[in-house]
Amino acid sequence: MAEPIERNLGLDLVRVTETAAMAAARWMGRGDKEAADQAAVDGMRAHLATLDIDGVVIIGEGEKDSAPMLYNGERVGTGRGVKVEVAVDPVDGTTLTSKGEPGALSVIAVTEGTGLMYSPGPLVYMDKIAVGPEAAGLIDLDAPVEHNLRQVAKAKGKDVHDLTVVLLDRPRNESYIQAVRAAGARIKLIRDGDVAASISTARSDTSIDLLLGIGGSPEAVLSAAALKCMGGEIQCRLWPRDDREAALAGEGGLDLQKVIGTDDLVGSNNVFFAATGVTGGDYLRGVDFSADAAITHSVIMRSKTGSIRYMEARHNLAKLREISAVVLD
Repeated sequence: MAEPIERNLGLDLVRVTETAAMAAARWMGRGDKEAADQAAVDGMRAHLATLDIDGVVIIGEGEKDSAPMLYNGERVGTGRGVKVEVAVDPVDGTTLTSKGEPGALSVIAVTEGTGLMYSPGPLVYMDKIAVGPEAAGLIDLDAPVEHNLRQVAKAKGKDVHDLTVVLLDRPRNESYIQAVRAAGARIKLIRDGDVAASISTARSDTSIDLLLGIGGSPEAVLSAAALKCMGGEIQCRLWPRDDREAALAGEGGLDLQKVIGTDDLVGSNNVFFAATGVTGGDYLRGVDFSADAAITHSVIMRSKTGSIRYMEARHNLAKLREISAVVLD
């Protein structure tokens, strides 16, 4: 039996996200989100293969037939280390990257053990609410928006009118937008990147108090990993786009009415999370290329210790080219 993780895998994992971020950043503003994503996938997968873990991808780029690399169920690592489950988003914000807009990240989360990371099956969207540590335990996805706003305001010692709610700017979230406006709270609409948005609810240096709305299921699991490290909370419910997805959920035994909490999404008590900025944003700076170096800005978290580390790294481009063509091709 493999030994439990006693060392901090954070530095290993952040090298994975750095590699993916540098590869994707080469495509910033070039209008090709698929190429940016593929570059990040190639870089992330190449570095994951070097880690001494016995990992399986639970949240990846999709099913094997549509995602030949980093697909759900793919084995990663050398196979010589502890058994872990892996969630990845090589680029959370491919459209942002392709347009040169801020907020794109490369993200990975790893949990010790097996059967502890939630798989949403074929459903790509979830209805979500997320908060930081002050309001953890006080929110209810089934409650009216106004009730949750009052709960968060009370926990944070604010007036509801001074709260800021972040939502993805999508037609499917219009009812949430109207409810927040009716309650008198402020709104920040984002184009993409709800992992960073979820994390922002748990950071004391932002004005974001609450995340609401329907967004990606993979992002929900990654957000749960980060919020577990930060003491926050996320609640979700699977959201089928049509009757076909609802039927698929039923066939897979998924409960469309169940509220899925942080511990349901990520059940392990030993969670590692790492992210590196691809394009500059409020949370992490993007990759900056000079004549001979690439500068990356990353965050590393661990739930077991509650540690959160920010790291800036300078990567020698000549040496990177010697090591791997994946990153810089």
